[in-house]
Amino acid sequence: MKTKPEVTNLITTVGQSSDGMGASQATAYKSEISVRLVEKKKDREDDANVYAAKTKRELEKILVGAKVKTVPVSILGSAENAPLGLVVTGPNLDSVMRFANAAKDKLAGIKGATEIKLSVETGNPEINVQVDRDKMAALGLSLQTVGATMQTAFSGNTDGKYRAGEYEYDINMRYGAFNRKSIGDVNNLLFVNDRGEQIRLSQFATVKESSGPSMLERRDKSTSVTVQAQSVGRPTGTIAAEWGTAIEDIQKPTGVNYIWGGDMENQSEGFGTLGIALLIAIVLVYLIMVALYDSFVYPFVVLFSIPLSIIGALLALALTNNSLNIFTILGLIMLIGLVAKNAIILVDFTNQRKAEGETTYNALIQANHARLRPILMTTIAMVIGMLPIALASGAGAEWKNGLAWVIIGGLLSSLFLTLIVVPVMYAIFDKLIARFNKNKNRNPLKN
Repeated sequence: MKTKPEVTNLITTVGQSSDGMGASQATAYKSEISVRLVEKKKDREDDANVYAAKTKRELEKILVGAKVKTVPVSILGSAENAPLGLVVTGPNLDSVMRFANAAKDKLAGIKGATEIKLSVETGNPEINVQVDRDKMAALGLSLQTVGATMQTAFSGNTDGKYRAGEYEYDINMRYGAFNRKSIGDVNNLLFVNDRGEQIRLSQFATVKESSGPSMLERRDKSTSVTVQAQSVGRPTGTIAAEWGTAIEDIQKPTGVNYIWGGDMENQSEGFGTLGIALLIAIVLVYLIMVALYDSFVYPFVVLFSIPLSIIGALLALALTNNSLNIFTILGLIMLIGLVAKNAIILVDFTNQRKAEGETTYNALIQANHARLRPILMTTIAMVIGMLPIALASGAGAEWKNGLAWVIIGGLLSSLFLTLIVVPVMYAIFDKLIARFNKNKNRNPLKN
């Protein structure tokens, strides 16, 4: 890594790995290297995630037998949480691991998913002791006695203290190293029951070697395992949608369920909040125009310009290969105020000409001719002002590019479609108002 010109500095941590949100796990068989790269616009052509994928392939050829994972660094300086996450929950670890491994295999076949792993890894060697409670009770032993004796024998007991003057030292009492070397030493562990009889562990328990999980997770008081992965080259939402379709074919063990984690969980929460903000923005714009126009109909005509801008915004995202995310939705909220301006100019001028005696048709034609220039001027000014943000290529620019393209696409589509759709809707609503007033005058209420 030090020989690569794109790498500026390295920080190596041995025996510990970070796992998002600043949490660290002390693990003897893991190490972590934090790599800092030069700025992309200077001496680096690839994005950080593409560069990491290429580096991983090189390291896997050198480090035979080792697992190499590359993840981006979060704002806290630790390993960033995986954008793709599926939290599998169930009554026991075996059934959860079985479904999680099947989901992991499905994800491995989807293009764009990389660095696939489970949050709970198996393989830690352990001695598994399965106690037969009926035999144990018949021999006059209790689970508390067995557990406490085993802990003292193999881990030690520091209840005793040695005091020398003002200093105090723990006295750790446990079996010697010679009696803690094999599975036979566990089988031959002696217990004394209430009658003073010596009983071996093998008389009431099954002792065997096995491998256990690296950690135990809980979600809503149930055993859980998270399938995690990074996304490269494709939007996270697209990969998750294909993954969700693929795992529907997996037969779920009894009691096992799954929920989305990672970016999908964050997006569902964020999109819900921003969706409410979008509706509130539309309602507030409508109520303000109702107060200004002193009418409930003409502000409704103005609102037809909003879906016209969304057409251009989504088209701009598709053409520039940007995804719909938190920042682009913020751009949609901004568009509500920006694009309504064009319709307001048209409707306001049309109302003025009608007040001066023009017909609705002539007033709309005159409004389009008279207000085309100011609409063009304001729209082009805003589009040009957004171009530097849309075309930026510096560090972190991809976060802001989508927002700018949403505004540019929405303004351009609104510029052309508003001049056609809004006058048509104005004419339709004007005819409906005239027909309503005619029917009202024809059938007056009697006192």
